[in-house]
Amino acid sequence: MSHHTKSKGDLGVLKAQVDLFEQGFTICVPQTEHSPFDLVAYRKGEFQRVQVKYRAPGNNGVLQVKFATSWAGRQGTHTVPVDENEVDLNCICCPDTDECCYLEPKRFCSNVSLRVRTSKNSQARRVNFAADFRRAP
Repeated sequence: MSHHTKSKGDLGVLKAQVDLFEQGFTICVPQTEHSPFDLVAYRKGEFQRVQVKYRAPGNNGVLQVKFATSWAGRQGTHTVPVDENEVDLNCICCPDTDECCYLEPKRFCSNVSLRVRTSKNSQARRVNFAADFRRAP
């Protein structure tokens, strides 16, 4: 598999589908790539629209997640904030841990940092640990 952005995105969606299925969700897939979400998770009478992101942590052990969509076109690269009314859940797939984290975009501003490894100074206050977001709500 090449490391092209599309391949990474496809892998992230596949990992999210398996992880959500293992958590007891039925997975529904939109018939277009132009929807604001990548899949729909259904459980106990409730549907959740899920946008998937494939992110590796930086050298500092932190996953940086921006709630935005980017694409390249003839006029350059475009970035648009995600409409939090069109996405119920963001799934962040991390290749270093081979785990998914689930974030409700309405709980955060335009971005969030998730710590995958303990910081050098062992700071724990006001830190979002990725392990705390392993289960979909």
